[in-house]
Amino acid sequence: MRESALHSMTDKALTKPLRRNSVKRMVKENIALFLLTLPAILYYLIFHYTPMVGVILAFKDYKYSEGILGSSWVGFKNFEFFFTSMDAWRITRNTVSYAGVFIVLGNIAAVTVALLLFEVRGKLALKFYQTSMIMPKFLSWVLVGYMTYALFNPSLGYFNQIIHFFGFESIDVYSNSKYWPYIIVSVEIWKTVGLSSIIYYAALMSVDPELFEAAKIDGAGRLRQIFAISLPSLTPVLTIIIILAIGNLFRGDFGLFYQIPRDIGVLYPTTDVIDTYVYRGLRSGDFGISAAVGLFQSVVGLILIVISNWIVTKIRPENALF
Repeated sequence: MRESALHSMTDKALTKPLRRNSVKRMVKENIALFLLTLPAILYYLIFHYTPMVGVILAFKDYKYSEGILGSSWVGFKNFEFFFTSMDAWRITRNTVSYAGVFIVLGNIAAVTVALLLFEVRGKLALKFYQTSMIMPKFLSWVLVGYMTYALFNPSLGYFNQIIHFFGFESIDVYSNSKYWPYIIVSVEIWKTVGLSSIIYYAALMSVDPELFEAAKIDGAGRLRQIFAISLPSLTPVLTIIIILAIGNLFRGDFGLFYQIPRDIGVLYPTTDVIDTYVYRGLRSGDFGISAAVGLFQSVVGLILIVISNWIVTKIRPENALF
């Protein structure tokens, strides 16, 4: 017994220096990688984690003169005000509906474009297609908003000039909200499909070419190869992207929903989302309600990610995010 105790104590004494040395060796060997990730770490600490201190505003009646700590505590009254307001159902419905459509149509479009790119053999043509499709992603929403306005301007827009040329009456889309679900979805897919398709294209490039060769020998055509090899190979990447997208189900792209419809009140029934509602609240000084809505967004997003990842772990654990 005494010898075993001595052995265990000796093992522990030897293990500590080994662990310490292994940590030092790991830091020394990966110091360049740590330095490369440092800007990203600082970015998230400064702009994502530090502002979380302001979550206390969701439970206070904030006043400028009293400050964050001095403002009176109101508990869940800000949440109660939001959930009983006429805007709660509208903005929640719009946010979730648009996010769901973006997940479905956006991924279908991205996978389709990736499969088409995978069939392109010319390097010059491939670079041209990739560059031309990625370009819209780097355009600001302000610029895209002006492009949309130039297209749908009630009097001088290209769209109205074309339909007027063919004898139809002009359509003022900026005074009718029923057109905007189609416009917003089209603009979002146009802007994001290029970069999203590159992710799937990279996944296709990692597939063993011998699988396609074997399928050809067995007589499988292009369509059969897509369903038997390409799409199953994209499943892990597609699953992770969908899980992350589900976490943003209650979050809309502020630039898309603010700049494209130009914040016109008559279009709110189909263009107003949680993010634009929060912005208007901040602009009018309703910090408590805006913080409450933002906290509601974040909590629901976290719950959705955990639930969707749990479902994936039960069905196919190797495709789960964590």
